[in-house]
Amino acid sequence: MIEVHTWPTPNGHKIHIMLEETGLEYEVRPVNIRTGEQFNPGFLRISPNNKIPAIVDRNGPDGKPIAVFESGAILVYLAGKTGKLLPRDVRGKYVALQWLMFQMGSVGPMMGQAGHFRSNAVPERIEYAINRYTNEVRRLHAVMEKRLSEAPYFAGSEYSIADIAIFPWLRASERNGIDWAEFPKVKKWFDGIDARPAVQRALKVLADVQTTPPGQYDPKAREILFGATQYQRH
Repeated sequence: MIEVHTWPTPNGHKIHIMLEETGLEYEVRPVNIRTGEQFNPGFLRISPNNKIPAIVDRNGPDGKPIAVFESGAILVYLAGKTGKLLPRDVRGKYVALQWLMFQMGSVGPMMGQAGHFRSNAVPERIEYAINRYTNEVRRLHAVMEKRLSEAPYFAGSEYSIADIAIFPWLRASERNGIDWAEFPKVKKWFDGIDARPAVQRALKVLADVQTTPPGQYDPKAREILFGATQYQRH
């Protein structure tokens, strides 16, 4: 049994998708990041960087429980546990891992910043930041368009953890200024992933807890996520 400490964000959805695709048994432990539950001592013991998602595998590699935080690490761990969704040949494995790191280091952070300055920093309306991150998001979509003109999936011929990592972030592409008509290969890939039954099941996990539109937060949640609370020592 896998305990999933999570919230319905792109990073949370990555792990929900992976669990549904692999068929692992799991139970959801909601961590409401809008009210500050990510700073609870119990959660910090699992995820010291106070970020969701994190998992506890009650049957770890040595038969003992193991906690894993950081969504990319969790995807690699679950791929290793199940032998699924990460190529076994050395070359294919590293092709998949480099695109996973592309998401971790570029797609997630840049789309997160674009969303923040386009939606959350509305009162300040910092045009430099909006333009900088919107342009970077567009550049990253061009990188993905080129890759998907070469292969049907990011790792090559087969669906992998690289696709699982990237997909949830692209659900916000239009909100972050992307015109899908400019990136038809990415849109085709996106629609194919979105249609997978396991993905549809995963996107329903905690879907009922959102009380404001995606990418928007009430004043208290903004303070917790982006204000003084976020930077207190816990």
